[in-house]
Amino acid sequence: MTGPAAPDPSEAPAPRGGPRRRTVVVAGSVVAAAAVAGGAVLLLRERPDDAADARAAADAVAAAWTGGAWAEAPLTGAPADPAAEYARLAGGLASAPPRVRVVSVDAERAGDGTASAQLEVTFDLAAQHGAPAGSVLTYATTAALRRTGEGEDAAWRAVWSPALVHPALAQGATFVLERTQPPRADVLGRDGLPVVTETDVVDVGVQPSRTKDAGATATALAGLLGVDGAGLAGRIQQASPDAFVDVVTLRRTDYDAQRDALQAVPGAVFRTSTLPLAPTRAFARALLGGVGQVTAEVVEASGGRYAAGDLAGLSGLQARYDERLAGRVGVVVRASGGTTALSQELVSVAPVPGETVRTSLDNAVQQAADEALASVASPSALVAVDTATGEVLAVANGPATGGDRALTGRFPPGSTFKVATTLALLGGGFDPASNVACTPTYTVDGRSFRNFEGEAFGDVPFRQDFAQSCNTAFASLSPRLGDDALRTAAAQLGVGEEWSTGVDAFAGDVPATESDVDRAAASFGQGRTLVSPLAMAVAAASVAAGALRRPVVVLEPAPAAAPAPVAAAARPEDLATLAGLMRDVVTDGTATVLADVPGAPVQAKTGTAEYGSADPLPTHAWTIGWQGSTAFAVFVTDGTSGGAVAAPIARDFLTRTAAGSA
Repeated sequence: MTGPAAPDPSEAPAPRGGPRRRTVVVAGSVVAAAAVAGGAVLLLRERPDDAADARAAADAVAAAWTGGAWAEAPLTGAPADPAAEYARLAGGLASAPPRVRVVSVDAERAGDGTASAQLEVTFDLAAQHGAPAGSVLTYATTAALRRTGEGEDAAWRAVWSPALVHPALAQGATFVLERTQPPRADVLGRDGLPVVTETDVVDVGVQPSRTKDAGATATALAGLLGVDGAGLAGRIQQASPDAFVDVVTLRRTDYDAQRDALQAVPGAVFRTSTLPLAPTRAFARALLGGVGQVTAEVVEASGGRYAAGDLAGLSGLQARYDERLAGRVGVVVRASGGTTALSQELVSVAPVPGETVRTSLDNAVQQAADEALASVASPSALVAVDTATGEVLAVANGPATGGDRALTGRFPPGSTFKVATTLALLGGGFDPASNVACTPTYTVDGRSFRNFEGEAFGDVPFRQDFAQSCNTAFASLSPRLGDDALRTAAAQLGVGEEWSTGVDAFAGDVPATESDVDRAAASFGQGRTLVSPLAMAVAAASVAAGALRRPVVVLEPAPAAAPAPVAAAARPEDLATLAGLMRDVVTDGTATVLADVPGAPVQAKTGTAEYGSADPLPTHAWTIGWQGSTAFAVFVTDGTSGGAVAAPIARDFLTRTAAGSA
């Protein structure tokens, strides 16, 4: 084997202080030559390559800067904590590192122990600071490189200086980042008019230095505003003297109504601003959600899109569509300050306004729903759906400050589920004109079922069983049903089906039945089936329309995916028969309180759903139905019965709706 050629003496390094040597860049720092003789291997080491080492130092600085790991950067002359000094210099840009790459390295004088690297620094203002897409700050800077140490301790490092971060910082200036949020876009109703828009508000607070008795101030404000007086007193006592201790934010109209009393409270102070608000405090509150100052958790999770002091959607639709509604902030970056009082604008990006979100809410119908629940003591919900389109006209929860049980609640449906059971029976050839005995009890495999308050009507037509909501009659008919019959019929009414509402909503869960007892209980809504009030309003809308209706809440932007069709639609004639039975509930059954509601005839089905394990079992109250083109579902937690509790609320709602449309 022929070994490598001997090095050319002309390439040998000149003595220190002698003529400048010629720089040679090779692929590696070690060239190995192996000669096998008598079992020995000879390794020849080449001299260190200053040019390659200088480049490696520049690459290491770029990598450390990009990774936000200044402690790992090879630096000389750096402060004790280079990361802290960089944060001071970079100001608002320090929250997220830039992308740094080495453009070139000048190693002409590497043999003398000096070199320089040109770096390209790019801050992604869109991804890291919430600016419009494509917004960047890119600039060039120079890293001076120096070989430090001697012999085996020799190493190449970048010389630390503020100018390394940016040339404009050489005289003591620092980066200043200014962010400007655009006005938040409105949320619209189905008519295209705002249901949430910028509204004048007043922030009520306390300045501790202006009151001599924090407890008295807190007690006075608690009496006027309904806040926690003890908690407020503690916050006042712990705050600095000139702090603004937040108490509550009031609509301007609400503040004006109490202005004199509030201003008379020692230490009370006030700030005016605007917030995106609905027409009333209760208006679809859980659905629409709220907007407020971002928390530290929101800032951290936003990936730089939000900073302290920004406003963001914190719940409901405002949070789900926050990026669309909020738009993108404007960003200006300056090099400012220092010995020359520098103020150099490095980049300026204008804010981009948000885009509206159009919902299916009808202003008048929503306010009627809110008002119908306003005096209900138990947690409750009311949903209204357009029978022609499936558009959700109203989503109300009582109290308005609670969760969104109207859309996402999971409750047993009770006897309102008899609409699905009846549809399954009709699809199997059942004749609704036949008599079905309504006995006091009905037993299946040792499990005894009974009617509400022990009622029994004898051997009567099924129409009367349905109108009077006889549980035992339905349980006795359950052997006619297959394990999947109830699930299939419910899906034909939209319950348990796939939806594309544009918001979080529970379509229902209707498991296949697993035994005779399970099927009997499920036939009148006391099995394992769970639904939301929206799901049952959709069921009523589907019966009213004579065809499946799926709900939609957000119209623009349109949902990305359309739901898949059901395997087999219900027969129109069966839905028409079911509609007639629901009219009997109003004229001759458990919902006669709806018989004289102004306007078109009302069809309905009441329900009383047992739940829990107490003795006796507590119950929820339901009423579903429709009038004209408006389907509805009313749900009341711990209501005695659908006819006694939920149906009167439905009457109030329909009466208010009729008055609002007159």
